[in-house]
Amino acid sequence: MVFFNRLLLAAFNVALVSGLALTPSMSAGRVEKRTGTSFLPPDALARAMDKKANPFEKLKIEKDGTSAFTDVYEFAKQIRAGTLTWEEIEKNDMDQRLKFVGLLHRGKRTPGKFMMRLRVPNGIVNAAQMRFYADSVEPYGPELGVVDITTRQNIQLRGVVVEDAPAIIDGLHALNQTSLQSALDSVRNMVGNPLAGIDEAELVDTRPFTNALNDLVSLNPDTNERGRPQWGNLPRKFNIAVSGNRDDFAHTHINDIGLQPVAHAETQAMGFNVCLGGYMSIKRTCEAVPMNLWVPAEVNVVVALCEAVLRIFRDAGARGDRQKARLMWLVEAKGVDAFREEVLAEMASYGVDPSALKIPAQPRDRRPYEGRQGALLGVHAQPQAGLSRVGVHVPSGRLSAAQCRDLADLAEKYVPGAEMRLTVDQNVIFPNVNSDQVGALLAEPCLNTKGGGTEGGGVAMGGLSVAPGNVVGHVVSCTGAQFCGLALVETKNNADRVARLLDGLVELDSPLRIHWTGCPNSCGQVQVADIGIMGAPARVKDEATGKMMAVPGCDLFVGGAIGEESHLSLEPFKKGVPLDDAVLIPELLAIITSQFGGRLKDKKEAAEAKAPEAKAAPAAAAAAAAAAAAPKQPSKAPKAAAAMPSKRHPLSPQRPW
Repeated sequence: MVFFNRLLLAAFNVALVSGLALTPSMSAGRVEKRTGTSFLPPDALARAMDKKANPFEKLKIEKDGTSAFTDVYEFAKQIRAGTLTWEEIEKNDMDQRLKFVGLLHRGKRTPGKFMMRLRVPNGIVNAAQMRFYADSVEPYGPELGVVDITTRQNIQLRGVVVEDAPAIIDGLHALNQTSLQSALDSVRNMVGNPLAGIDEAELVDTRPFTNALNDLVSLNPDTNERGRPQWGNLPRKFNIAVSGNRDDFAHTHINDIGLQPVAHAETQAMGFNVCLGGYMSIKRTCEAVPMNLWVPAEVNVVVALCEAVLRIFRDAGARGDRQKARLMWLVEAKGVDAFREEVLAEMASYGVDPSALKIPAQPRDRRPYEGRQGALLGVHAQPQAGLSRVGVHVPSGRLSAAQCRDLADLAEKYVPGAEMRLTVDQNVIFPNVNSDQVGALLAEPCLNTKGGGTEGGGVAMGGLSVAPGNVVGHVVSCTGAQFCGLALVETKNNADRVARLLDGLVELDSPLRIHWTGCPNSCGQVQVADIGIMGAPARVKDEATGKMMAVPGCDLFVGGAIGEESHLSLEPFKKGVPLDDAVLIPELLAIITSQFGGRLKDKKEAAEAKAPEAKAAPAAAAAAAAAAAAPKQPSKAPKAAAAMPSKRHPLSPQRPW
């Protein structure tokens, strides 16, 4: 109870001190007139109630997911009063419906503890919010109480318990953030350009669009409170990304709706080509397909477009096989042309200017453009005179409470408005730093520690840094087995540790993106990476018994790409690789030197480091030898697309923009 009151008071105090507007919070007295199910038309409702409907549809029909908007307050009140324990909360409430307020029970790894997912449109946070994250997780200890930056520019708080959740929710609302409708069958965080407004190559400032879309899906227009029942019963989760430049830092090609900026060929008015249906899952991963539609870069038109697609998806999407309930399946069933016409008709019914409709996709800019891979880390001059942006590496995207406060301190000291930007690469950018103060910022102690990171499994990760290296600085990782019950392997600590080993062994002239994911759901997005490492079964020979035994392992993916020429690496380059360093490191070195222009720093040292393992892992020894013997490659870092071609969706014969 003391923590509950202290946390809520702290949130309101920092909001007042910071001059933040206070949005209506979730209070115990709130009454919601409509549920998510009440918005379903008869046909969709019948399919959700059909005996062939999947279990998630049935539990949403039995009790609406939006009930969590108030249930979480009642559960917490009873637990604090001692009349209820978390074990007594009905299983579907505990494990599923509470996801509608962003609470995901981590019952397999940490029973009774939750991950709380927020909504951070365009990845923009400030010092007051960052301090609140630290205050929220710190009581749960350094092992559980950590803060993760996600691949959707979002924040996840770990270790949360039910009785503390209302204080965190209300505190977030006091700071103009929310956790409502951030999980299960909801529209996820709005991804935009992390350099919006400070980008020398900017085509569109994505901030107005991501903010408006966030309100579309999470702000109730009838009550002006967070939580919008209209989108409270979608068939499946839904992702939207708005790109602001040719680099496509938002990764539109793996979103349900991707908005890709391009000027109209005749008028030169800026707008977006629209692509639909990109997603990753355990059964299927596919790149978004072009809709052959261009819309002007006007907030009202973009909001109407997304609302139209969402309405069609909500009412017509599959409610049976959950693996076929993503938007792509509906687009394929209707056909791209028919789906586009249905969307345009829906937009017209909202009163959208007809002149904005039925404009085909516009040709993208074909002038040479060198993608700015790695441009989100380090110091870069902004278009605004005298200002710079500074990208800070967060190892595996995980922050301790102390690191959150360090970042808040730096933002308050060096950044107007104490603003920070989160990236899909799980790092942080300080925008609008006075160029005369960059040297002082870079000298700050918290940016120059080798350790000091979060701990997991007793192993400390590296600290915050501005120049982390071409491998370490470009690692992305899912949650992994420490918290996630689906993960087959631990990822975050392995990702950081392996990257540091590789940076010590190989030299690269450009960034190498290595993504880790604990299971085939691919939350770590291995298919877009230069090298993807996916948790998978592996077997090695037990020398004592002579039998094959199961060990932690992975499948390796090679040659994914982001930016204008984005594509997915859909098939493993190699399967069943043990996670043992004696096996994995040589495999990675062989790929890096043969496919990405890597050069071993010391061939003799690299070979000797692997030699003791030769008997136990002859394949690893052979790979190490091959890596050591590989000729030096040019520094252009050629992609591995030729070695591992990407399969393009049949509806996507060519790039849409």
